[in-house]
Amino acid sequence: MLRKPFIAGNWKMYKTSSEAVKFSNDFRMIVSDVKDRDILICAPFTLLQSISQALKGSNVKIGAQNMYFEKEGAFTGEISPLQLLDCGAQYVIIGHSERRHVFGENDSLINKKVASALKTGLLPILCVGELLEEREKGKTEDVVRNQIVEGFKNIDKESAMKVTIAYEPVWAIGTGKNATPEDADKVHAFIRKVLTDLYDAEFSNSIRIQYGGSVKAENIDMLMAKENIDGALVGGASLKTDSFERIVKFKKI
Repeated sequence: MLRKPFIAGNWKMYKTSSEAVKFSNDFRMIVSDVKDRDILICAPFTLLQSISQALKGSNVKIGAQNMYFEKEGAFTGEISPLQLLDCGAQYVIIGHSERRHVFGENDSLINKKVASALKTGLLPILCVGELLEEREKGKTEDVVRNQIVEGFKNIDKESAMKVTIAYEPVWAIGTGKNATPEDADKVHAFIRKVLTDLYDAEFSNSIRIQYGGSVKAENIDMLMAKENIDGALVGGASLKTDSFERIVKFKKI
């Protein structure tokens, strides 16, 4: 089954409003001719409204980096899915390794966020991946399976079809290290097997799985050449227009 490539930039905690608007105005022009792949920028909450205006009418979609699962309430410092939609977000990253391992988010909380995003009309990017210690102990598949199973808990097939998965080995994020394209593809294939067990083969073959972890202009072509890799969740290389342009315009080999 042909899955449309999906390249997403995760700006993390970078850029002021003026920097983000300049980037957006420049970037929308240089990727305006890209029609055969989806493009997304996931920005800090403070930038969503301004870049949604700057990117309006372009082929670049907008996403948030996190959310809380309640629609409203006494949750000081949190952002609801309704507020994200109001700011112009269409997607939301859920369960990024930094949320799991820096801020202590567990699988139960992440599952609530996935369910809430889907119910509200946001499209989740569910992140999964193992620590270096877990990889060295041969636990990659156990960790990834558990994160997938728990992340999709009580999510019906029709709703689950709207989820994108991002496999991001934690040891490769921001370190300059990256899984080889062969290693990444192997884990992506394993994720499809887990999804087949959870739902069915049709579902598994339809859902898009991105790779995240030190994705750069230098390695994007080899990654995207792999059968089970449908896109990338790009960190630092998405902060500059030239490097992100090259990644979005990856060459098919």
